[in-house]
Parts: sequence; C-alpha cells; structure tokens
Amino acid sequence: MNPYGNLSSKHSSWSVLLIIYNLSYWLCMKRKYMMLSMMISGPRQPGNDIVVYLSPLIKDLRLLWDEGVEVFDTYEKVNFNFRALLFCTINDFLAYGNLSGYSVKGHHACPICKENTSYHQLKYGRKTCYIGHRRFLKCNHPYRRLKKAFNGC
Repeated sequence: MNPYGNLSSKHSSWSVLLIIYNLSYWLCMKRKYMMLSMMISGPRQPGNDIVVYLSPLIKDLRLLWDEGVEVFDTYEKVNFNFRALLFCTINDFLAYGNLSGYSVKGHHACPICKENTSYHQLKYGRKTCYIGHRRFLKCNHPYRRLKKAFNGC
C-alpha cells in the first residue's frame, strides 16, 4: 500500500482489514462493514516478523471460534453467543510466503508442486523461471496450442 501516491517511496504500509461476509453480497464490500483492525507501518515490509503484529488478532479469532463472546442484539433485544472465523486472506505471493511460513523463492517455490516444481534457471540472468505450470490448464485451453511461446512441453 502506497498511502501518498509516490511509487518510489521508501515507506511501507500494510493494512489488515476485517470484512463481515455473512451479509448480502452488495453489502459486505461497503465501507461501513469493513474494519481496519491494524495498520503496520514502517520503513520496510514486516517480512517474517508479521507474526508479532498478527498474534493479538489470531488470539482474538481463536477465542471467537472456540468459545464465542456474549453479545447483545439490539434488533431482537436478546443476548447471543457470537462466533467468528477467518474465511480467507487476500495477499500477494510474497505475503503468502510470510503468512504461511512457506518459502516462495528458489527452485521449489510453488506451494502446490513443492519438490516437483518445474523450473528453469536462465543462463545469463541467473533468474529462476517456472515454466511447467501450463500442464494444469484444461485440455482445450488456448494456451496449450501456443507451444512456441512456451518451452514446447
């Protein structure tokens, strides 16, 4: 997230939003149903230290999942046991590595393929390319016919 619009900024901000998903689809993405639970700000990304920031949130989510919290419903005028769960996370691939603890760099960077990751080391650029993921496409997908654009396999 680049809060000031300067793409060459040396400042990093990570926002953690909580969204209520048991509402109608046209309501759940409205601003009033999104909660900014935390803003991680600093000169660089939190990296593997993100656990330090997220541990209080994880602790609260575990409480809401395991035991629940007694809450008052003003519409029905009754108390009920409120429970919650983490439905999904939306993040880029590098943040996925930080959140899951999986290495998303190197020869075995695919979390699905793991040791069977198909990779190719570029001769002059010394970069790793992951070229074998076309095999997961459906048989009639248009990319399957583009063998010259890929490695031919």
